[in-house]
Amino acid sequence: MAKPGVETRTRSSVITARAAATFEPVGRAVATARAFVRDTLQGWGHSDIVDDAVVLTSELVTNAVVHAGTAADVLCLRTDHGVRVEVADRYPEREVPLQGSAQPTAAPDRENGRGLLLCAALATRWGVEYSPARKRVWFQLDLPERPVGTRHAGPALPADLLPVADERVRVAVAQVDRSGAVTAWNDDAEHLFGYAADQVVGKQLGDLAAWPHTPGTGTGLAEALRLSRWEGSYGIRGMDGRVIPVYASHLRIRDTHGEPSTVCLLVREYERAVLQSPPRATGGDASGEGRTADPFEVFIGSPAPEDLDGLLQRTVERARDMLDGDAAFLLLATDDETELEVRATTGLPSARQRFARVPVEAGTSRYASARMPAVHEDLAAVPGAVPLLSGTGMRSVVTVPLKVEGRLTGSLGVAAEAPGRYANEEALRLQFAADRIALAVESARLGELERLRRGSLSFLVEASDLLAGTLDRDQTLALMAQMTVPTLATWCAVYTIADQSSDPYLSYVLHEDEELIDGLKELLSSVTPPDPVPAPGARVWHAPAEAAQRAALEASRRRLGEEASPLSSGIGTALATAAAVGGETVVLPLVARNRVIGMLTLGKPSDDHFRQEILELAEDLSRRAALALDNARLYSERTAISQSLQRSLLPPGLPQISGVEVDVIYRAAGEGNEVGGDFYDVFPIQDGAYGFAIGDVCGTGPEAAAVTGLARHALRLLAREGFGGPAVLERLNAAILDEGSRSRFLTLLYGELRPQEDGSAALKVVCAGHPLPLRLRQDGTVEPAAEPQPLLGVMEDLELYEESVTLEPGDVLLCVTDGVTERREGTRMLGDDGLAEVLRTCTGLTAGAVAARVLRAVERFAAEPASDDMAILTLRVPEPHRQ
Repeated sequence: MAKPGVETRTRSSVITARAAATFEPVGRAVATARAFVRDTLQGWGHSDIVDDAVVLTSELVTNAVVHAGTAADVLCLRTDHGVRVEVADRYPEREVPLQGSAQPTAAPDRENGRGLLLCAALATRWGVEYSPARKRVWFQLDLPERPVGTRHAGPALPADLLPVADERVRVAVAQVDRSGAVTAWNDDAEHLFGYAADQVVGKQLGDLAAWPHTPGTGTGLAEALRLSRWEGSYGIRGMDGRVIPVYASHLRIRDTHGEPSTVCLLVREYERAVLQSPPRATGGDASGEGRTADPFEVFIGSPAPEDLDGLLQRTVERARDMLDGDAAFLLLATDDETELEVRATTGLPSARQRFARVPVEAGTSRYASARMPAVHEDLAAVPGAVPLLSGTGMRSVVTVPLKVEGRLTGSLGVAAEAPGRYANEEALRLQFAADRIALAVESARLGELERLRRGSLSFLVEASDLLAGTLDRDQTLALMAQMTVPTLATWCAVYTIADQSSDPYLSYVLHEDEELIDGLKELLSSVTPPDPVPAPGARVWHAPAEAAQRAALEASRRRLGEEASPLSSGIGTALATAAAVGGETVVLPLVARNRVIGMLTLGKPSDDHFRQEILELAEDLSRRAALALDNARLYSERTAISQSLQRSLLPPGLPQISGVEVDVIYRAAGEGNEVGGDFYDVFPIQDGAYGFAIGDVCGTGPEAAAVTGLARHALRLLAREGFGGPAVLERLNAAILDEGSRSRFLTLLYGELRPQEDGSAALKVVCAGHPLPLRLRQDGTVEPAAEPQPLLGVMEDLELYEESVTLEPGDVLLCVTDGVTERREGTRMLGDDGLAEVLRTCTGLTAGAVAARVLRAVERFAAEPASDDMAILTLRVPEPHRQ
């Protein structure tokens, strides 16, 4: 499908590497092209633009191989500033849909033309180039401005906006033991403050501090030295008596013997940028007016993490240390600001609380809203005031809102195990810190949402492609589960509903740990399925978690009371299964064509919760999966109906005829077909007479099958009414012509067979436009056994006659359809002569062996599969010694 070639250049041009591939217009070309672009960009180290590039490539290659119907040439070029991807097809006449043009507005559900609109939305630059033989669409994605070798970088600033420092920046390093005494003092500390190491080692660092409190806070130096990490300002009295304002960063460590100590880094106050993130210009002139300090400058004091989770986790740790709390938490608001999601905690069981949701308005009391600062001196007096802290042992708590431009974006809280720890002064300090960090948190959150949105778009493109690639119900169920686990959930279960009167049925279960699948299936089978509610969106389902808790209690009792029992081996599995289902479980309806056809159930382990963005992505996936599952159901039903009708066109079995061997081989051309335009029948008539027929209806499909059914059933009915061969076929001809425009012409060989007392068989045959039957004698001679006559379904007045043939012991009568004689290999055709040559080699074989040898000869005549239906009917009179 693809012919890739990768080449790296070292010349001085802006193109530093290239990768190219060609994709033929086949079904899997789009998915293969996406994989090629993803692997190429990740190999170049550009994972931050992979999602956009994959989405755009998918649309452009789809336009080429699906809508234009030509091969697609994909070229990836790496430049100094970004990546350029070019997609070329061989159909240059296709129109270019442009936004804002005078062209008529395209239908919103049209399948083609959206690739260029996506280019306009996602790409930095894009364009279309035409040549007489092809059209090339290209797009450019610029890389983030990031110096080589750094994971995170601030903006480039003019020289006059850079922090001012002496010619040499000196960082004093002092190490303090658990009692506050100095144990180490470096040369920069001696230069800054004038004290030699032997003058301060062993003395209290607090004795050197002129003003030991950070301005605006109540944290003293002694308290700061006991915290795990702290940053702030205070003053050091130098050797000459002057007070030197310093900015300090404290880190608490312990040595190999477990003894704690604190390492202090100190710089002059105006050089605090050495220990902090640099200020970022948000406006103003070159003089620096209008600049605002980094939001982390006062509260965090060091460069911001690259990801949102890292920023939030460090924020709660700093908040806890700043107020000397036992725990801290940070919640982010959902888009509608009605709920808050737990995103970071410290000192709390964070794994259990992560992504748990609490309402913004928790009640009617003074402290019930997250939109206002709140102080609870003792939570025991107001149970449930802070739902997040229920059962954690925390007694006092202070919470403040995170707001950006007056809009609630989150909540920050610090808690302590002792009551009465916090008052309004701590609330003001925490609010000041929250105001400084709110904008940075919101910016990082929006960045995460954008990355998630683009990743979700790529995920849904892949999911849609996979779901559209199958019409098998079981495979569709498996794909639904495999796409959700572990990407969206830890485990997944799919319930299906056969019809409106049926109950939901557990159809598929998957867990990321394969050893837990059987236990999970057993647990869910014991739970009443969720109600098939058609309302969109995810709803929480508590039954699995409750069943898991009961199973865990039962397993614990068995472990305590039956340790020596053989059943104990299954207790560990039961406990593991219960823990796997112990988190939040949500149900999403599978709605297709305004009918609930099932439910998609997603679960988390150990009291974990789903984040809102994941639920929205799962809802999008459920809509696509529901339509794919319903399409698979409709296809399965249609196939079952078609196969049932097709089977009704063939006789249920062959009769046992005394003194005559009968065998039939039938092959219908086309995938999924049991019956085509060819048919056969062998049936008893009366008084030891049997009818046999083999025919071929012109064409294929339902119309041909209708004529097949008409012919087979009419032949039986008319023959049993006592009509002879010519009369039977003339009346069948009239019935076919009565079908009008639905009629099809029919070639038919019909005969009557009567075994004789002398061991022979008497036949009366009518051949209406059908390939002539061939008779094989015992001496190996082959001859036609009938004369050709007009076919049926063309003329109204037919004059047919029957011919008599006697099969002696050892003779074979071979009847075939034109799928056998017209078997082709290039310009060669098997034909009547070739079939006769094959039949001559069948002397002495049984009827079944003759049919099998003819079929093998037909199949070996050409390498390609047969394109026409084939029917082979053989009648043989055995020799006397075989009776």
